[in-house]
Amino acid sequence: MEFVTISSGDLTARINPMGAELWSLTDSRGREFMTDADPAFWSGHAPLLFPVVGGLNANRYRLDGAEYELPRHGFARHSAFEVVEVGENEARFRLRDSAETRAVFPFAFELEVVYRLEDATLHVTATVRNPGTDPLPFSLGYHPAFAWPLPGGADKADHVIAFAEPEPGPIRRLDPSSGLMAADAVPTPVEGHHLALDESLFEADAVIWDALASRALTFGAPGGAQLAISFPDTPMLGIWQKPGAAFLCIEPWQGHADPIGFTNDFREKPGIVQLAPGESRSFRMDVTILTA
Repeated sequence: MEFVTISSGDLTARINPMGAELWSLTDSRGREFMTDADPAFWSGHAPLLFPVVGGLNANRYRLDGAEYELPRHGFARHSAFEVVEVGENEARFRLRDSAETRAVFPFAFELEVVYRLEDATLHVTATVRNPGTDPLPFSLGYHPAFAWPLPGGADKADHVIAFAEPEPGPIRRLDPSSGLMAADAVPTPVEGHHLALDESLFEADAVIWDALASRALTFGAPGGAQLAISFPDTPMLGIWQKPGAAFLCIEPWQGHADPIGFTNDFREKPGIVQLAPGESRSFRMDVTILTA
């Protein structure tokens, strides 16, 4: 598939229509702010998570007495999106339900993703519409992998996450054997607003907030470039990487993995949105490059 390229002059983005996935975000100096996608660690770039976020119990969910199978994070990331419109600084992609999707997710839906560059900011908006006659249950998440360290010369060890609000609440972890949400919360590694980043944080997989106070954060280090990331429509967050890799995933979510042992109806899964017929719901993520 031919990639779509948009530019604001300050930033250039390349998007793969397979999954409507952002693969590259560079500044006017050609510096790359996304992952190197080293396959030794993880070859993803910024997959869109729909209609589930995280894993399902035994990769299955239950709906009105029937069972369906879905892979971790759903099928949108492996689906070819229609390229609806491309301008100099904006591109629009669309995925609609099909016989293939209805076999594993028996709902009518339309998922539209718009990428827009404005000066040094990338605006991403994912909108889910329900064209059907029944309520549409779903979750949606972003999974962008940013360069760690970011361009600018700062050491990897000096990078921090600074949340917009204090985050004293506990975090959640995934059970290592199942990949599902562990039953017990654990104390937060955040001190006030700040999370010091160290690869050891991710030896037990992602750090997860299922009740985040903040809707914005910055990622970076003194003396280097920083990213200001806002996500006003998503109440949950995962931060993840594989130790040794040159990326950090900062993932705004609406929904998360099944709790261990979850066997309830899909509509009762934590974080599920129920969208009435004819309605739509949008989820925005903005990424601004703050240069040193």
